Amino acid sequence: MKEISAGGIVYRHNHGVPELLVIEDRFRHLTFAKGRIEAGEDLPTTALREIREETGIVGRITAELGTVKYNYYDPARGEIAKEVTYYLIEALGGHPTPQVEEINKVMWLPLQAVETLHKQRGYANNNQVLARALELLRNTADA
Repeated sequence: MKEISAGGIVYRHNHGVPELLVIEDRFRHLTFAKGRIEAGEDLPTTALREIREETGIVGRITAELGTVKYNYYDPARGEIAKEVTYYLIEALGGHPTPQVEEINKVMWLPLQAVETLHKQRGYANNNQVLARALELLRNTADA
């Protein structure tokens, strides 16, 4: 079975310092908001909706980061081939509020802290999209 999802790495500038919105999931891993596409949605719409639902943050897409593919097992549905398209999303408003059914906490962290914590507690399949987000944000800061 195939599952199509979308999500985003959300950023803001806090007194000129770029920060990323990070989720601690129920397994205590650090990750980013994502979820399944719903009927009538395109991937960008899904990403923005999932970020709003899971974190309370409203944003706008500034870049596409890439697609992550992996398999997992669901006892009810069997083997799932999942594809998640991630976007870089600028936070426009809202207050970080975790969707408690799925998330332990939501927090803003500086880029270096996210990089360090991701190595310790992140999902390896997010390495490339996080690296791309960091590259885009650092290049913007250097411009």
